[in-house]
Amino acid sequence: MSQANIRVLIADDHPIVRNGMMLLIKYEPGMETVAEASNGLEAVQLFRQHQPDVTLMDLRMPELSGVQAISTIRDEFPHAVIIVLTTYDGDEEIYQGLQAGAKGYLLKDAPLDQVLEAIRIVHVGQNYIPPEVGAKLVERMSRPQLSDRERDVLGLMVKGKANQDIANSLYISEGTVKFHISSILRKLQVSDRTQAVLIALKRGITRL
Repeated sequence: MSQANIRVLIADDHPIVRNGMMLLIKYEPGMETVAEASNGLEAVQLFRQHQPDVTLMDLRMPELSGVQAISTIRDEFPHAVIIVLTTYDGDEEIYQGLQAGAKGYLLKDAPLDQVLEAIRIVHVGQNYIPPEVGAKLVERMSRPQLSDRERDVLGLMVKGKANQDIANSLYISEGTVKFHISSILRKLQVSDRTQAVLIALKRGITRL
């Protein structure tokens, strides 16, 4: 095929999504799929092997998450061009994907021509952030940020752990756990643990 083609790597753990993207690119002039990965680790390995022009990366995959895969690739290949293609639009996931080095962020329900447009735009060095994604990112940036330790505590709260269990898991005192929980509730602007857990899951701060 022509050397002018935009060479695309597709990374998604759902075969139907990979196949759909491959068909879309196959019939688009000036583009070709060079490889497909079914998990994050495979995505990193295939990127090293093929060094594609553009990578479509799902966020939630086995072996290595999309965010971890993006970070790993960008550490080795600083000029790597990656678009997050995901079903998740939680503001935390948008933020983490872009912070890891993604140049674009698309939801899987985006029109097919939007996917092709995004590939072309990032390929020439621009970012591709749809307005609805940008709005959530701005909202995320304006909120108080949780510390790493607060994220650890919140992750265990989501798993239903009591304060003493959280303290034991993190090797801190129960008083320190209570301090962190108070800070989490304040930053998330909620009044109790249940609301904090629901907000954390909705925004993609942590998962079950």
